[in-house]
Amino acid sequence: MEKKENQKPLIDVAKYAIDPHILKLIPKDLAAKHALIPLYQNAQVLFVAMADPKDIKAIDEVRHRTQLHAIIPLFAPKEDIRAAIDRHYALQEKVQDILQEVQKEKLEEGEVLQIQDDEKKQDLAAMAEQAPVIKLVNHMLLQAIHEKASDIHIEPDEKVLRVRYRVDGILRESYVFEKNLESAVIARVKISAGLDIAEKRKPQDGRMRLRLESKQIDVRVSSLPTIYGENLVLRLLDKTSVKKELKNLGMEAEVLEPFEKIIRIPYGIVLVTGPTGSGKSTTLYAALNTVNEIDKNIVTVEDPVEYDLELIRQTQVNPKVGLTFAAGLRSILRQDPDIIMVGEIRDPETAEIAVQAALTGHLVFSTLHTNDACGAVTRLMDMGVQPFLIASSVVGVLAQRLVRRLCERCKEPYAPPPALIKELELADKAVRFFTGRGCKECRNLGYAGRTAIHELLTITPQIRDLVTARAPQNEIQKMALQQGMQTLRQAGIEKAKQGITTLQEIIKATA
Repeated sequence: MEKKENQKPLIDVAKYAIDPHILKLIPKDLAAKHALIPLYQNAQVLFVAMADPKDIKAIDEVRHRTQLHAIIPLFAPKEDIRAAIDRHYALQEKVQDILQEVQKEKLEEGEVLQIQDDEKKQDLAAMAEQAPVIKLVNHMLLQAIHEKASDIHIEPDEKVLRVRYRVDGILRESYVFEKNLESAVIARVKISAGLDIAEKRKPQDGRMRLRLESKQIDVRVSSLPTIYGENLVLRLLDKTSVKKELKNLGMEAEVLEPFEKIIRIPYGIVLVTGPTGSGKSTTLYAALNTVNEIDKNIVTVEDPVEYDLELIRQTQVNPKVGLTFAAGLRSILRQDPDIIMVGEIRDPETAEIAVQAALTGHLVFSTLHTNDACGAVTRLMDMGVQPFLIASSVVGVLAQRLVRRLCERCKEPYAPPPALIKELELADKAVRFFTGRGCKECRNLGYAGRTAIHELLTITPQIRDLVTARAPQNEIQKMALQQGMQTLRQAGIEKAKQGITTLQEIIKATA
């Protein structure tokens, strides 16, 4: 019975959107002293995440400081709370001076929210160019670059404007602004990206370019109307960080060597599969750089063109003028190409043209959205491609996922619980695994950066026969495993054994 009472519910602090007004209730020094952070308030009750919910002295100090009737402690790991303190309080301190400047400009809520009509476009543009607003948006961008964020989400809510960064694949809240800043901040971003600030009824796409020291950052901006205002997502593309070699993508020798052979076959289709954000485009760019030589004519059709590649002719999809993947691919075939890269096969027409290109002597690189390598065969059949054409044209399929890397400074040996060992069917129980303790270098997260895990399906004669015979996906996979293919989960477990990532990350990526 006593054991049951000692058990505490565990909460994930990173998932809480903490209002800046709540943060002001408890100063940073008090939060750091007792490893706690306020989460939300309900009337005269404050809910606080604490590393030690039984610390009566800390609870009394918080109650005295806030003058609220009750403090409800919720248990969270100390490292998660430290990371939340660093993230929320540091950001609040950095933007405080900027926000004070904004208030001096008298951006009253009524004035901002009334600027909705097209004829007030000039007023909105002028407001977006006010120095404090420019500073605020610039700070958001710089902070995202320093944190190595891949995306910035600017999200209008009913009462606040929320900003979240996606870092290492995880979306985390970074700012919560007053609602009266919404129009000015969104207008500033839209102006910088070349979007129409008066158009609020339909989605828009734009781009802008930033320079930070020696880095050149391209920013893709997408706007989407929502019930509370325009939602913006900014994708940050660091052109200096694109990995130009396959060996830098975390491929094991068992995958790297056969994949390099596949991409040097004179003709056929090479597919890279995985969900959105799994690094498919990066792998394709690395593959193109591997085969990019002066005697090869390489042409791409992409949506969008993320990185500029030397010697390669790159085309941007533009549906407004009829330049789709299919139309672009059809035109590329008249450009005397040796190698073609199609950003994605997403419809039967593109699939059919890609197959015909492969069968007429071209090497075609492309991507598909499937859960694993063998699923690519089924997906192409669903698009109407005949099995014998798939068997004749596809030469290899690489499936991949991104997982977070353990921080090298704070990783330590870890004994997985028996239930986890059973779930993963780990035969060798003597193998050491690792976890991240959390440190200043990794912002107390235990992870720093990401790497990829891969699954390579090579189309052997036996696999080709199964595809032609319309064999079920599980039979194709069974044959591939017999011939030495390693699944995504198996590849992930090997990386966990090497101390590169954790078993928890592998389960999350391959569930």
